[in-house]
Amino acid sequence: MSRNVYQFAAALASGIVFGFGLSISGMLNPARVQGFLDIFGAWDPSLAFVLGGAVIVAFVGVQAMKRMRRPVLGDRFHLPVNNRIDAPLLIGSALFGLGWGIGGFCPGPAVASLSIGLPQTALFVVAMLAGMTLHDRVWRNRS
Repeated sequence: MSRNVYQFAAALASGIVFGFGLSISGMLNPARVQGFLDIFGAWDPSLAFVLGGAVIVAFVGVQAMKRMRRPVLGDRFHLPVNNRIDAPLLIGSALFGLGWGIGGFCPGPAVASLSIGLPQTALFVVAMLAGMTLHDRVWRNRS
């Protein structure tokens, strides 16, 4: 089999595990996310545990990556080259946070929630994709 088939299978398996984890943790429910963000009301701390678990898994993965010469299914690692905190990063972070707080979704859970079939989820994903497309077109014309 070709390397692309293995890459596709690994990406699909990773996405399934990610979506399953989101489902088990209840993060496909926007009310749970909004409950976490409601620190002065009926605060729901469960998202903190999900985020903590994600940080631990990412930390272990980065440590393993540092010991590897190259990825198993790729020629090189694709790491960020910009490590500055600049205006585009701050604006993008603020927009991401606003969208997350208003909609109760970030991109991963939004796509995974499409499987539930709620109309507001589909609307959120369409708006998210439109925003991503608009950003790419504006950002590309900026340079």
